[in-house]
Amino acid sequence: MIREANERALARINAAEPTLVDVVYARDVLPAGDRVIYHAGPPLAWADMCGPLRGAILGVCVYEGWASDLDAAAALVESGGVELRHNHSADIVGPMTGMVSPSMPLVKVENKAFGNVAYSTFNEGIGKVMRFGANDAEVLDRLRWLADEFAPVVKRAIAQVGGIDLRVIIAKALAMGDELHQRNIAASALFFREIMPAIARTCHDGDVIERIASFLYTNDQFFLNLAMASAKASIDPIKGIEYCTLVSAMSRNGTNFGIKIAALGDTWFEAPVEMPQGLYFPGYTEKDANPDIGDSAIVECVGFGGVAMACAPAVTQFVGLDGSDAAYDITRSMFTITEGKSQTYKAPTIGFQGIPVGVDMVSVVETGIRPYINSGIAHREPGVGQVGAGVVFPPLACFEKALEAFAEKYAKELGM
Repeated sequence: MIREANERALARINAAEPTLVDVVYARDVLPAGDRVIYHAGPPLAWADMCGPLRGAILGVCVYEGWASDLDAAAALVESGGVELRHNHSADIVGPMTGMVSPSMPLVKVENKAFGNVAYSTFNEGIGKVMRFGANDAEVLDRLRWLADEFAPVVKRAIAQVGGIDLRVIIAKALAMGDELHQRNIAASALFFREIMPAIARTCHDGDVIERIASFLYTNDQFFLNLAMASAKASIDPIKGIEYCTLVSAMSRNGTNFGIKIAALGDTWFEAPVEMPQGLYFPGYTEKDANPDIGDSAIVECVGFGGVAMACAPAVTQFVGLDGSDAAYDITRSMFTITEGKSQTYKAPTIGFQGIPVGVDMVSVVETGIRPYINSGIAHREPGVGQVGAGVVFPPLACFEKALEAFAEKYAKELGM
């Protein structure tokens, strides 16, 4: 039963057709009231949140005009004046703190093969940005520009070209040195090439075009959010497959790491999140780092990121690993804990094999091998931003808890 279920799930992942179809505003598509903020990771109470997550939430309150400053925002949140929900509850994924609030624009990615959709915000850039907990005027002004000028122009451009097949960009980028989590240089450049002619055709203000082109051209991580929405749209159709032991989501909120299993629906299996292992920007050390955070581990569920490290050996030095041999060894080890290979996305550095796809919780528990996850590192204090990059692993306890729940649910049918 398990084998057939996992094969069916792998087939659905391989059949996915993630397509960028629109730009929408959160208030128009999310099941939320006027003062709701969505965040990364499993659900979490304000009192248990880490510094970057708190800092981002306070910044959103000011951004939305619900509070005049950060102190007023803190009072508002602590009084219960803002409702906090987690992104996966509304088909959203967001990197690091993962902030989504009503006036923010979202990319809409549709899986054309199954009709489901996933959303993500636009990537703000690198360094002092809200996804790393920064919340000053510069950060908020950038978010307002994305909502007021950038989003409407990109929306018209997407409509003009009739949508963008993200599979093509991802497949090319993997062959050009990206792994779609830590490194998105090729994918961002390919997206730039795809979207800019349509922007030029549909926008007739040269200054606006120049600002948008400059933002896209200089943002090497722009495609990350699109890769995340693509991954979620691709993996969601496996949810609910009876007896399927594949991981359908991985996420972290800076306090806990959570996974979901296809056969076990929307239940989170959580354990305390671990610290990233990596390199730090000048002036920072591991003492400054926050435990791992973000929805971006969704990309590893479909074989991108740390699982596809062999596609991006240049990443190894950036995250503190030792060269191309380490990259190849990591990807080869991931075949041990995944259901199969991608039919769409290939790794040229290991003979153009399909990348490993479908993390299997049973294999993780049996072998003790955990998925590699590439990640940025946020400062533990709110308002600072990114201080490094590295790799992190989901706690083995998440998989052990999930396996226990699976055994309890199917004990009779499987003779467990």
